[in-house]
Order: sequence, then C-alpha cells, then structure tokens
Amino acid sequence: MNKNEFIDRVADLAGMSKADAARAVDAVFDTITETLKKGDDVRLVGFGAFSAAQRAAREGRNPRTGETIQIPASIQPKFSAGKGLKEALN
Repeated sequence: MNKNEFIDRVADLAGMSKADAARAVDAVFDTITETLKKGDDVRLVGFGAFSAAQRAAREGRNPRTGETIQIPASIQPKFSAGKGLKEALN
C-alpha cells in the first residue's frame, strides 16, 4: 500500500473527504518526525513505539573496490510493534 492508497482507506474508514484525510495523515507523519527530531519517543498504546537511536561512526568497506571508508555517525528511526499489532497479525 502506498501513501495515496493509505489516504483513500483512511478517508473511507473515517467518512471524510480525501483532502481532509490527506491533511490528517500528513499531520500524523509530521508530528512523529518532529517529536523524534527533538529526541522524544512516540508511544501509541496497542500499536507500537517510534524512537530515534544514535549510531556511532564506524569503518566500512566499499563492496566494489574493497577500499576502507568512514561511515559517519547518524540518528536512525526505530519502530517497535506493540502487543495489539502483533496479536492482530497472528
């Protein structure tokens, strides 16, 4: 499912226009992104938790040449599925 299909489904389930659903979906994504940028976690009970994890700088290898390269430190988003989501899938 891509973003447009997701918006269509939200609009159908919520009984709202596609434009309103698009604004709502964008607002949710923007809020999660802003919260993670601040260093906070987003916990949605029954669904899961979004967090940001720091990755240290490290050495890697270019697979084509075998040359050693430096991979800079970065912050990576993480998602941990909640109990409700796990149970819904099994």
